[in-house]
Amino acid sequence: MTGLLIVPASQAQQTSQGQSSSSNTSSSAPHVRKPASGADPHLDAGSVSNGVYRNQGFGFTCKIPVGWVLRTEEMDAQEGGDATAPAGKPAADTGKAGRVLLATFSRPPLARGEDVNSSILIAAEKVAAYPGLKEAAQYLGPLTEIAKAQGFDVAGEPYEVEIGTKTLVRGDFQKDVGTRVMRQSTLVMLARGYAVSFTFIGGTEDEVEELVQGLSFAATGK
Repeated sequence: MTGLLIVPASQAQQTSQGQSSSSNTSSSAPHVRKPASGADPHLDAGSVSNGVYRNQGFGFTCKIPVGWVLRTEEMDAQEGGDATAPAGKPAADTGKAGRVLLATFSRPPLARGEDVNSSILIAAEKVAAYPGLKEAAQYLGPLTEIAKAQGFDVAGEPYEVEIGTKTLVRGDFQKDVGTRVMRQSTLVMLARGYAVSFTFIGGTEDEVEELVQGLSFAATGK
């Protein structure tokens, strides 16, 4: 069963497309991102080493389960072009406004399975792309619209969560797919002029929580 990640409008199409081609890249191999064409040179793309994604610019790390495949570069490369979000709204100019920092899946996109293809996606979008955006909670507005357009139900009101030194806003979603339930949680923070979203998807609440627990923030020295 293939999961469809809920992400903001400027990331939505390439996320779904990112599950339409295969990759054999393992999260255990050292992986250093190259700056994308037109990307903000001050935006830290981060790197993956020994199954952990590290981003010093935003001050966090995220554990990648053993055996998962990386799709970050492929999905980031799809940012160009005239993308349209599932909700029917024009996407932002993603080559300038947003970037996929990490995209990883429990199995290659073309590998069939009865269970949900669990996933982690981390993306950053410039706050300036959303006029009037002052708080992380506001960013969940367009995200929720896309979630509903994709058939997801909102599982409760957004709420604040503390992870290490950071306070983020979290939204939970779920969708019935056959005899199973696809569960997804997205956490959002505003930092360095960006809205950074952390999306975790799995087949059970426990699985999603385990993925969320792999996210950590550390205090940054002055």
